[in-house]
Amino acid sequence: MEKLKILVVDDESRMRKLVKDFLVKKDFSVIEAENGEQVVDIFYDNKDIALIILDVMMPKMDGWEVCREIRKYSQVPIIMLTAKSDEKDELLGFNLGVDEYISKPFSPKILVARVEAILRRTNALDEGSLEAGGIVVNQSAHEVKIDGKVIELSYKEFELLTYFITNQGVALSRERILNNVWNYDYFGDARTIDTHVKKLRSKLGDKGKYIKTIWGMGYKFEI
Repeated sequence: MEKLKILVVDDESRMRKLVKDFLVKKDFSVIEAENGEQVVDIFYDNKDIALIILDVMMPKMDGWEVCREIRKYSQVPIIMLTAKSDEKDELLGFNLGVDEYISKPFSPKILVARVEAILRRTNALDEGSLEAGGIVVNQSAHEVKIDGKVIELSYKEFELLTYFITNQGVALSRERILNNVWNYDYFGDARTIDTHVKKLRSKLGDKGKYIKTIWGMGYKFEI
C-alpha cells in the first residue's frame, strides 16, 4: 500500500525535522516547505497530498493566506500550528476551513495522533451513505449533496453533519459532540462547536433548520 503523503510547512528547519521524524516513524511520506509560496507550488504539483501541517507565521505568505488559497480549490485536511493561543486567531482558522488548531509548544506524539485520527476518518472508505431529509452524505467519497446538488464542507463540518445524522432525534451535549467528532483530543473551548454549527447551518441552506439548538446543553438533528 502506498504511503500517505503529508506536507509539513514551517520556516524553522528544526521544527520541520522534529515533525517529519515522528511522522516517518509512523510510515508516512513527508514533503517539506519553508515558506508560504513554496506550499502553494508544492501543493499544485502534488495532487495526492493527504494532509497539510501548516505554520501560521512564515515569510512571503503567512499560514492564513496559504489556507485561503488552498481552500479555493481543495478541502484537503489542514492542521494549523501557531505560537499564539488567542481565541480570535483560533476562530479565524476554523472560519477559513482549518480542521485542527495546535498551539506551540506541542507534543509531537499528540500531533501525530491527531494526524492519524483525521486520516482514519477521511479514509473510511467502507462506511457507505447516509440520507436524511434530502441530505445525502457519501462517506466513501466524502461528499454531501442536498437535493442532488453537491455542497462544499470542510473536513470538520462533514464529520459534524455525519454525527448529527447518525444521531437523529438525540439531544447531544457540546461535551459529547467534542468527544465524538473531535476524537477526545481537543482541549480548546467548546464554543468551537457553535462556530462550526453556525457555518454548517449556513451551508445547508433551508436544511439548516434541522439542526436545532437546545439551550444550555447543545444540539439535536431533527426533521
